[in-house]
Amino acid sequence: MSAMKLNDSMHVEVRRALDENVAVVKERLGVGTSFDLGVREILIGKTKAAVFYVNGLTDNAMFVHILRTFAELSEEDVVPDAFEALMNRYAAHVQVETRRTLDEAIDLLLSGLFVIFVDGHAEAIILDGRQYPNRQPQEPDTERVVRGARDGYTESIIVNTALTRRRLRDERLRIELTHVGERSKTDVALVYLQDVADPGLVRLIRERLEKIEVDGLPMTEKSLQEFLIGQTWNPYPLVRYTERPDVAVQHLLEGHVLLFVDTSPSVMITPTTFFHHVQHAEEYRQTPVTGAYLRWVRFIGIFASIFLLPLWFLYASHPDLLPKWLAFLGPKKPGKVPLILQVMTAEVGVDLMRMAAVHTPTPLATAMGVIAAVLVGDVAVKVGLITPEVLLYLAFAAIGLFSTPSYELSLANRLARLVLIFAVFFFQIPGFVLATTLITIALVFTRSLNTPYFWPLIPYNGPALLHVLLRMSVPYTVRRPSIVHPQNSVKN
Repeated sequence: MSAMKLNDSMHVEVRRALDENVAVVKERLGVGTSFDLGVREILIGKTKAAVFYVNGLTDNAMFVHILRTFAELSEEDVVPDAFEALMNRYAAHVQVETRRTLDEAIDLLLSGLFVIFVDGHAEAIILDGRQYPNRQPQEPDTERVVRGARDGYTESIIVNTALTRRRLRDERLRIELTHVGERSKTDVALVYLQDVADPGLVRLIRERLEKIEVDGLPMTEKSLQEFLIGQTWNPYPLVRYTERPDVAVQHLLEGHVLLFVDTSPSVMITPTTFFHHVQHAEEYRQTPVTGAYLRWVRFIGIFASIFLLPLWFLYASHPDLLPKWLAFLGPKKPGKVPLILQVMTAEVGVDLMRMAAVHTPTPLATAMGVIAAVLVGDVAVKVGLITPEVLLYLAFAAIGLFSTPSYELSLANRLARLVLIFAVFFFQIPGFVLATTLITIALVFTRSLNTPYFWPLIPYNGPALLHVLLRMSVPYTVRRPSIVHPQNSVKN
C-alpha cells in the first residue's frame, strides 16, 4: 500500500499554493532530517517564494547572489506578475527553465540545481547553479605517454564533455543526456558524430539505455556495460575504456559511439574488437617506424604473457620434447615441491603482490616491493619451495601483462594462461593444442554489439589488418574502419 502511495506521489503536479509545494517537497526529501538539504522562504515584493537547494552541490556565491537580488526587489519591480518578472528579467543565469511536475523538480534539485516555487503559480523555476566536488584534469596513471597531452577525464560529466568538445569543435557532435537508475538517476551521456556514426548502432545503444531498470549504478560504467552487453562467462573485455580525451576523440572520428557516466573518469568506447585493446596512444606520439616498433614489442609482450609460461611448463615436464640446443630451458634441480604447485604458488603470489601494491599507501609501496621481491622470492628459492626458472619465466609473463595497454585485457590473458597451464598438466601436448584452439574459437565467435570480436583477422580484411600490424602514417589513413559501418567512410 505504501509503495502505491509513493508511486502516485511521484506524478504530483506543482500546486499554485506555495505552502502545499513546500510541505510536499519537505516530506519527500526529508528536509530537516537530512542536514544537506535546505530551503529559504523569502518575499519578492509582496509575493512569497521558496528556494530549495542541496548544500555541497551548489555554488554558494550564486546562491547568495540570488537571495540578495530577490530580496532587493520591490513590489513595483514585479508587477503585475512576480513569476514572469523573475523568469524574464531577474533570473539572469546561464540556464533557466520551468517544470510542471514535482518529480521533475525534485530530480533536478537532487542534481544540484536551485528549485524556486512562487506562490500562485503551478510551475517551478529551475536555475542551474551546480558546483560539484571535483579534481583538476590530470594525466591518467594507466595511459601515460612520454610526449602528449597531460589532461585526463575526471569524475564530472560536465568537465569530460567540455574536454571532448575542446578537441572536436564540430557542429555535428551530439551529446545526448539521459538518466539511469530509479534511485541514483545517474547522468549518462551518449556521444557520437551525427554524420559518421552508424544510426543503427546509436539507436541500439539508446534503446538498451532506455530499457535499463535498476535502483542505481554505484559501479558506474562497469555496471552500465553489463546491462548493454550482457552478462557472460567470457572474461575478455567487449568494450574499451579510456581516460584520455585524445583517445576518445580519435574513436569518435572513426565512427565509434562513446558513453560518459557521471562520477566516473573512464569513458566507454563501443563497439570494440580484440585488436582495439592492444593499441596505445604512445605509438601515435612517435614516428611511424618507431610507433610500429613499439607496437610489435607490445605484441611480443602480450603473446609471452599468455603462452610463455605454459610452453615452458610443458617442456620442463617433458624434457624429452626439447631439442639439445634448448636443453638449458628446463629446471636444473627438480625442487622439493611438484612443478605444478610451484607454478601455481608463484602465480597466486604475483597476484597477491599486485593487489597489495594497489592497496598499500604510496609511502610504503617501495618498502612492500622490496619485501616481496627480495625477501619472499629469495627465501622461497633458497628453501626449495620454488625453482629459479619458475620465477624467471613468470617474471617475463608478468612484464608482458603489465605492458598490455588494456588492464581488462591483461586480466583476461592471465585467466587464459591459467587454463593453458592446467590443460598442459592434465593432457600434455594435446591439452595445450586443444585449449588454445578452444580459446581462439571462443574469441572468433564472440560479438560486441553485433561486431565480430576478431575483426579484421576473422572475418579477414587485409587493409585493416595492415593498420593493426603497422602504425601507418596519418596522411595514408584516409578511410574509417568498416567494422563500425560509418556513414562517411572517408576522413574529411
